[in-house]
Amino acid sequence: MDSTFDSAALGAFLRTRRASLQPHDVGLVRGQRRRAPGLRREEVAALCSMSADYFARLERGDGPQPSEQMLAAIARGLRLTADERDHLYLLAGYRTARGQVWAQYVSPGLMRVMDGITDTPAQVMGPLGETLLQTSLAVALLGDQTGYAGLDRSAAFRWFTDPVARERYHPDDHEKNSRINVAQLRSAVVRDGSGSAAADLVSVLRQKSAEFADLWERHEVGLRFSDTKRFLHPDVGRLDLFCQLLLEPDQGQSLLVFTAASGAENHEKLALLKVLGSEKFVAVTE
Repeated sequence: MDSTFDSAALGAFLRTRRASLQPHDVGLVRGQRRRAPGLRREEVAALCSMSADYFARLERGDGPQPSEQMLAAIARGLRLTADERDHLYLLAGYRTARGQVWAQYVSPGLMRVMDGITDTPAQVMGPLGETLLQTSLAVALLGDQTGYAGLDRSAAFRWFTDPVARERYHPDDHEKNSRINVAQLRSAVVRDGSGSAAADLVSVLRQKSAEFADLWERHEVGLRFSDTKRFLHPDVGRLDLFCQLLLEPDQGQSLLVFTAASGAENHEKLALLKVLGSEKFVAVTE
């Protein structure tokens, strides 16, 4: 945190960004009686998961210094570009390195895609398997994976350290999934270097998981997850879904979209999952 929090400039910046957004930019329908040049404050507040009163105070320049987590929500809600996100953090008094901030939050391009996905399981993943954003149906399918902290944010870390992480995947796929997780982490270490977050994650996993340590010694590379994934859901049972992967190479992020594989049963179970709605899961953090 830095003492150079410019509340007036922050407020002006937020007002102009809100005015520049149109309802269709964020998946909303423009009503006939709309008078605001852009989005309404309450609409932006909802997109940022905060109260309209809090956002209004920030716009007026008389609100408290927002936390980095709150700034991340604002940047996501306002669909800020990389430069705009950096500017937002500077106005709020933070000097966080651009790479550290940007790698952990959803890119504007993927946010626009997610805006159009309303009735399909989909989620945005970070470079080390961090779940950054989920649709409500993805939460119903896999549980809420966005509330973890520390190393637990990585799906690969949870896979090798928490038996619960494997419960929704078919047991016959566990061994192959383990090998793929290790191979992908090996590629990440080669890509990012020995002093990277990927290398630190591998170091911890080699100590915590005998399975991981054994697989690491195989030096396997180039393994990829199957397009069809077999899930075991506590309410709908086995569910085979096709997984479409969209990459955002500049950010190291990926979008996973799950659709029903061939067969009426899979379509029926996915429809049932939509009816059941999102289940509530509490992430266990250290």
